[in-house]
Amino acid sequence: MNVLLVAIYVVFGVAALLTLWRIVIGPSILDRAVASDVLLTEVMCILGAEMAINHHTRTLPVLLIIAAVGVFGSISIARFVARRDNAPR
Repeated sequence: MNVLLVAIYVVFGVAALLTLWRIVIGPSILDRAVASDVLLTEVMCILGAEMAINHHTRTLPVLLIIAAVGVFGSISIARFVARRDNAPR
């Protein structure tokens, strides 16, 4: 395995653990939503780096699906929070 790829895995692994920590202890749903977007972005960066280092495009459809899930998830959470904030009390 390439040394650069191992370094990328280590750095993004630490970042993913810190992001998971924020998802678990995040005081609000918006903190958790931002952390989950960051986690999806980290996964996309890892897959993109692996594609660039190994000179292939086999995981490109996976990247597109992850990006779509991230966008739709963010929109859903934003709509949920907006409805909750506008609800009569």
